[in-house]
Amino acid sequence: MKAKKIFYCTECGNEFAKWSGQCPACGKWNTLAEGEAAPAVSSKKSFSGAKSAREGKPVKLAEIGGADEIRFSTGIEELDRVLGGGAVVGALVLVGGAPGIGKSTLLLQMCMHIGRFADVLYVTGEESANQLKMRANRLNVKGDGLSVLPETSLDAVLSAVEKTGPNVVIVDSIQTLYDPDGTGAPGSVSQIKGCTMALMKLAKENGITVFVVGHVNKDGDIAGPKILEHMVDCVLYFEGESHTRYRIIRAAKNRFGSTNEIGVFEMEEKGLREVPNPSETLLSGRPVNVPGTCVACVMEGTRPLLAEIQALVSRSGAAVTRRVADGFDFNRLLLLLAVLEKRGGMNIGSCDAYVNVIGGLRLDEPAADLPAVIALASSMKDCPVDSSMAALGEVGLTGELRAVSSLNQRLAEIARLGFRRVIIPKQGSAGIVFPEGLEVFRAKNVREAIEAALTR
Repeated sequence: MKAKKIFYCTECGNEFAKWSGQCPACGKWNTLAEGEAAPAVSSKKSFSGAKSAREGKPVKLAEIGGADEIRFSTGIEELDRVLGGGAVVGALVLVGGAPGIGKSTLLLQMCMHIGRFADVLYVTGEESANQLKMRANRLNVKGDGLSVLPETSLDAVLSAVEKTGPNVVIVDSIQTLYDPDGTGAPGSVSQIKGCTMALMKLAKENGITVFVVGHVNKDGDIAGPKILEHMVDCVLYFEGESHTRYRIIRAAKNRFGSTNEIGVFEMEEKGLREVPNPSETLLSGRPVNVPGTCVACVMEGTRPLLAEIQALVSRSGAAVTRRVADGFDFNRLLLLLAVLEKRGGMNIGSCDAYVNVIGGLRLDEPAADLPAVIALASSMKDCPVDSSMAALGEVGLTGELRAVSSLNQRLAEIARLGFRRVIIPKQGSAGIVFPEGLEVFRAKNVREAIEAALTR
């Protein structure tokens, strides 16, 4: 039977019976392309252990078995932390990040650990088998339990899974995979949606854990339709610059765990190395008795993390001053500069202001407000902050300091790393047991905090 001609939108992937200059679904112009509708049923898409047609009969919630989710360790503690305690059997995990950030390296290192107790199929559409072998040798990855399939056809991948029966499947990358029965070129919206749906069916019906690598676009989002992130169970993002040492992986979505945890890695010649104590690592090499720097303590999930915030304030001869923030929210910086001038009594409006978070971290938590303000004031007055001092607290528009959560954990981490003084908000600190040897100054507003930080 001859396939029916249809038109599909290259942006949203919806199909239509006739062509139109504007997509009726997403409203984009000149995005409809002609193609052939895929057959409703394809015998190629069946695999061993898969259920046939499901009965459309609803089941009461009380009658559904309450079996616990089955997890297994990936052998990488930082990755297990982000996944919520390990990978879940039958889960579909999307790993995204910029080119060269370390996505394939991390998954190949994971294969070495999982291959000791399970069968892994690594589907590579971007490298040949020899290229993957060369990278495995460089990373000192053994091949126990690991099979490699250099293939881009979805049918060939499903056939290989049916024949070998692996426990874990890795697809690198989803943009190179294509369905011969689908419409559009490899990497198009319709192809990405169709291939991801097939992989999701493979994972759910066969109890196979599938990891999918996804490239990002220039905006930093996963390339392809946004629905791709809705289809998978977990979305992991690699953060950091390819030319820096440290990499941070965090979960943007996780159906089986928290999205607040992060994993920290260091890129070395032989691959990614876990950083079990990121606070100590990120603070190494911190300048002493230099104006414009202050240590913040933020919470990343259940882990307190210390980071150095640096600021530079200089007089501007231009009509319009510059404000630059790297690793810190730009709008939050503008707010803090306004509070510092209005409530802190500093004429900072005619100055250029630059804020940078060391180590490639991005601090979005309000507890980083006070350290940023102190670093800015230190640079403005050219007066260094005591190197054994840290600060934490949220700054309000009236200059008051607001309470932060998990104060006990933050103070314990600050004391563990050898800091002797800390500035915290007075509000919400009643009843807190302070660690021994840690001098705590409780400030009500930014003026008190700045005076305490810049007074020797």
